[in-house]
Amino acid sequence: MASLIAAHAKVKADDFIAAKPTLLDWPKTIPVSVCCVHLKPDIQNAPFGELLDQPKSGAKFTYDLAVAYRVYPKISTSGNPPPIFPDDKLKLSEFCLRSFKNSLGGLRTKMWAILDDCPPSYEELFRKVWPAEDLVVIKHSPKLGGGGTLYEQVCILVEQTDAEVVHFAEDDYFYLPGQFKIAVDFLKQNPDADFVGPFESHDLYIIDLHNMRFEQREFAGRVWNSCISSTHTFLARRSALIESQNLHHRYYRKRKGGIVNDLSMWVALTKKRIFNPVKFVQWSLTGAWLPGRWFWAASMVIAWYFCWRQILFGRKYKLWSPHPCVANHMNSGMAATGVDWDTEFRRHLESMNAEAAKH
Repeated sequence: MASLIAAHAKVKADDFIAAKPTLLDWPKTIPVSVCCVHLKPDIQNAPFGELLDQPKSGAKFTYDLAVAYRVYPKISTSGNPPPIFPDDKLKLSEFCLRSFKNSLGGLRTKMWAILDDCPPSYEELFRKVWPAEDLVVIKHSPKLGGGGTLYEQVCILVEQTDAEVVHFAEDDYFYLPGQFKIAVDFLKQNPDADFVGPFESHDLYIIDLHNMRFEQREFAGRVWNSCISSTHTFLARRSALIESQNLHHRYYRKRKGGIVNDLSMWVALTKKRIFNPVKFVQWSLTGAWLPGRWFWAASMVIAWYFCWRQILFGRKYKLWSPHPCVANHMNSGMAATGVDWDTEFRRHLESMNAEAAKH
């Protein structure tokens, strides 16, 4: 019976592929009505790996890195405005996008720009900064929201066969020049590394959530920690993403229109803190007067609600982050330690102004 079911699923997948081109076959600008989440109902819940034209063992990838870069044209209202361009999201987006390109250090990179209800100036920005042959622009209007664009990132980066190392990127991260390659090399040279967070949380060394023993190693002049969580800006092995995709699809699909809790996703994958009822009770009881603790406790509940299959039956994944880190989230008062970010911002801005003066 199991073999018959598997064969039936494979036939359905083959029918789908034969009947409709994949996301990667569409033109360089994908119409608003086309999105990889629009699967036929009869295969929408089938194992996603069945739908992929995966490279054969030993296949050679044509790019070093595949990036799904999501952009929303409004400044975050989290109460921590960006330290630069706090009132101009387009300029902030250009500042961050150019820093990312300068950080790649010669990596050949395929870029998918996911523009969520963005005006035409954002598409113009990507076409100005990124080589046309390495760029796919995907536009949505009305907006998909955070969960929707995260879900689309997973679809794109699982389905693509251009690179084994993939990057989930957001529009408000600044990258140090020439340093991103270090994160890619770490993934390639450490077989136990499944994910890398290029950004190190500013509170990694001070709050109770992270107060536990981490595995550490040195690589490329940095100390790398096997940590609990990161944000939604991270690198992954494509193979690890394919293996864990059921979690991403279920979680993001159910939260397509709302905010997606990154901590819940990460504790389900890393399995750190998720089996500790003592900490859960402590955080729940002390959350009224100790900031953050209710959020940590609620994140554990959300993880169990949406991700219980991964928690109980999936394997434990390793997430690593470097110190000093190679990227910074552009929120005031939340800068990662170990880098003089104000100096780095100024240097990058001066470089952008000098380049603009040439044209």
